[in-house]
Formats: sequence, C-alpha cells, structure tokens
Amino acid sequence: MDFSAIAGPGAGLAQQLADKGYVHVDAADFRAMAHAADPAEFARFAASWDDLAQDEYMADGGRYRRRRYAAFTFQGARAVRKPHQPHFQSIDYNPLNGDTQRWFAPATDALVELPITRNLFALCTPLFSALDGDPEQRWDGEFHQFRIEALGGEAGQPTPEGMHRDGVDWVLVMLVDRRNVEAGTTHIIDEAGRRDSFTLVTPGEAVLLDDRRIRHGVTAIHALDPALSACRDVLVVTWRRARRQD
Repeated sequence: MDFSAIAGPGAGLAQQLADKGYVHVDAADFRAMAHAADPAEFARFAASWDDLAQDEYMADGGRYRRRRYAAFTFQGARAVRKPHQPHFQSIDYNPLNGDTQRWFAPATDALVELPITRNLFALCTPLFSALDGDPEQRWDGEFHQFRIEALGGEAGQPTPEGMHRDGVDWVLVMLVDRRNVEAGTTHIIDEAGRRDSFTLVTPGEAVLLDDRRIRHGVTAIHALDPALSACRDVLVVTWRRARRQD
C-alpha cells in the first residue's frame, strides 16, 4: 500500500499500522505529532481528569473507575460534537457491561475545545481514513476519559472485561497521568496469535490500533504506597465507520 499521499506527522505511523495493526508511540514523539509538547498546555488538558464522575454501571460492583464521555462525527480535519448520548457496546464485545445503555457524565466543553484535543482528532482521523482507503470517510467517534483508582489496598482494573475488542474500527489510547501506581501493562494479541506487551508510563505515551485485527487488555494497577491516592488516567478515542445516509 502506498502511503505517500498521507500528509503531516501521521505519515510515519501508517506503515506500522498497516503491517502490524497497532503502533506504540513514545510520549515525546506523540506529543510532538499532536502539537502537545508544551508542559503548561498539557497540564491544563490533564487537569480535567481531576473532575471525573463515578462510573455507576460496573457489573462487578467495582468503585475503582471514574469517567466522562462525548460523541463526535469525524470527517477529514473536522470534528463535530453530537448531542449527549449513551455509550453502548454489545455483550459480544463487553461481557461485563455490555447490552446496557450507559449514560456517563459528559466531557466538558472546555476540554473538548482545547487545542490539544482538537489536534489529536486532526492527527488521527486523516490517518485512519487513508488507511481505510477513503480520505473523506465519515466516522462515528467516541471520546472517553478514564481514571482507574487503586483504593484502600485494592487493585484497580483498567479493562475488567479482559482481553477484548471494542467493536469499532480504530482506537487511540493515550496515557494522561500515572500517580503512585505499579503494573497496568498493556497486552496485545493479533489475528495470528502474536503477542506484545508494554507499559504506558509517561504522559503522552500512546498506542493506536486497528480494532478489527487486534485484541487488547491492561493488567490491574496497585498502589505503590497504599496510604496515598493512586490512579491511572487515560484518554481513549474510537473511530467507527458511520452508516451510509439514505
């Protein structure tokens, strides 16, 4: 496949995504690609994770997850926020919390309009569209802020459903912060059973993956010092090809 038509910083990721179905990008490189290298700007972006709401839909009874959510239409460099809606996954993809309309607290307008947020969309959407062979592809996008906490000596579960697909086409996972935690290792399995693993440790470190080809999961986190607060903050954005309009 010829990726010479892909402009901008995403061009360097295209071949790896086509070859392997995923790419792990270090923090300095990914923040440079997303024009998110300025520490003060990234701090403003990350501060919104301190205002997430409790996830009340955990079928395992866990109280370790906080989140906010937004839905978008992505096309080319454009990202248009949709009216607030529930998040839904089939039980085929999420055996723990699937087949439920989950109404999460909305992501704030202030966060959604930050340059870093918009730059992430502008980096990834053209890349995924080119990889799928249609630069004008329209996507249904979902934007998830997650905080996983390790509370009272208990483990926090970033992916309590285990190794999984999300039921979309493309996924971005970017680490926003880690505080007083160990583990939280990402595991990858492709269609042929080949495995990889790595731990996102630096804010801005990311993994992009083709959800149709890759299953992924993250091991539990534990507090290094149980007397102190401990959390892992990530941003997950998904792209699913929009249905054709009549």
